[in-house]
Amino acid sequence: MMNKVRQKYKSLPVQTRASMWFLVCSFLQAGVSVITTPIYTRLLNTTEYGDYSVFVSWMRIITVVVSLQLYFGVYVQGIVKFDEDKKVFTSSLQGLTLTLVSGFTILYVITRSFWNGLLGLSTPQMLAMMSMIWTTAVFNFWASWQRNEYEYKKLVILTVVVTFLKPVVSIIAIELSHDKVTAWILALMVVEWGCYIGLFVQQMVQGKVFFSKKYWLYALKFNIPLIPHYLSEIVMNSSDRIMIKMMVGAGMAGIYSLAYSLSHVMILFNNALIQTIAPWIYQKIRDKKTEDIAPIAYASLICVAAVNVVLMAFAPEAVMIFAPKEYYDAIWIIPPVAMSVYFIFSYSLFSEFEFYYEKTQYITIATSVNAVLNIILNYIFIGKFGYYAAGYTTLLCYFLYATFHYLFMRKICMDEMDDVQPYDTKIILKITGIFMLFGMVFLISYFNTIIRYSLILVLAVGGFIMRKRIVSTARMFIDMRKPKYNETN
Repeated sequence: MMNKVRQKYKSLPVQTRASMWFLVCSFLQAGVSVITTPIYTRLLNTTEYGDYSVFVSWMRIITVVVSLQLYFGVYVQGIVKFDEDKKVFTSSLQGLTLTLVSGFTILYVITRSFWNGLLGLSTPQMLAMMSMIWTTAVFNFWASWQRNEYEYKKLVILTVVVTFLKPVVSIIAIELSHDKVTAWILALMVVEWGCYIGLFVQQMVQGKVFFSKKYWLYALKFNIPLIPHYLSEIVMNSSDRIMIKMMVGAGMAGIYSLAYSLSHVMILFNNALIQTIAPWIYQKIRDKKTEDIAPIAYASLICVAAVNVVLMAFAPEAVMIFAPKEYYDAIWIIPPVAMSVYFIFSYSLFSEFEFYYEKTQYITIATSVNAVLNIILNYIFIGKFGYYAAGYTTLLCYFLYATFHYLFMRKICMDEMDDVQPYDTKIILKITGIFMLFGMVFLISYFNTIIRYSLILVLAVGGFIMRKRIVSTARMFIDMRKPKYNETN
């Protein structure tokens, strides 16, 4: 039996094996985070835990400005676009990132009193932040390379090691220190230095180029216009919880945050999926074979919709497992937030065309407008209807977000690809409509457990009846292309 399973696994294309393991890693990271959260909340008092949360929030914002997040769109797009010179492209972007972080670190040291007072952080915490901004970038460059080459084994091993080392080392450091927050931060920094510095050395040795005027200018021109986009994404992800706390109270913000955190697990699923297929999409655009993209995109949308339907179906049980009964109202927030996750993924399928053709102004416009709209709608409707409204303003904004990017994608295809459109609007609307219907039905079913379980049973039976079609859809994703890289990886 085990031999058959092993042979079946080995017969899968390397892309499929890579996707499976990237997904496993994503859920492993989420699982460890969930398991360790109760440990941290018992080791630190509420003030200390809050201080660490503030540190993380500031680091997310400062990372955008300091590193320009060069390891995102421009790098993934660049290693496809500059395929024959991608090692040099990689080492030069590593060099550019180190230069940017070093420059901002020097600026901070010179004016540290001002920044420490403004951000409410100490000098050791700020220096650790700068260090982790760099090491995180180093890892992300390397991880993107591994995904593009489907060399999943090394990435999986390193991810597992770091995922378990970080909580172990940080918990020990917290126990042994009086300044528990700084100890936690420094422990994370030490783990990243120990595990990631070798990756930087490896890619610099392979590329042999620290400075490349061509690639530095290309990356800066590509990513600087995206800074408002990345900052606006942070606003879209965080403004609702901040505004709930300010307008309704910290308790309501906590309930909303639980629902958001449970749905965030599905965002990890999104990321694992899109990070695997994004290089493939770029290659299809480059090779003018965009007709191959649609079947995989539809299958991916159905897959993302399905896992979010499962979350909505079992939302009451999920809330009871992860929190005490005073958080039970979070179930009413999960459906709209889970539906938002679907639109976050669909936006990714459309924006790949914007990234490939370097139309970053479209991305910035869509994100900035939606961030402002999200704040305005939250201010209006949270005040009128309470914290529940934030879930639906989030859903509306991400729906508009995906719509904007779809329209921008169509314009780009019209201008750059002789109006060859990769997707059929009717099919996307059909998938989206059915998914939204399931979400609303399960939301209503929360009033009656018998009805909800009956719906789950009907859904399970329907899945069993359509199992051949489901397998066929899965195989379409599995066989999305013949492996370009060595199958023995």
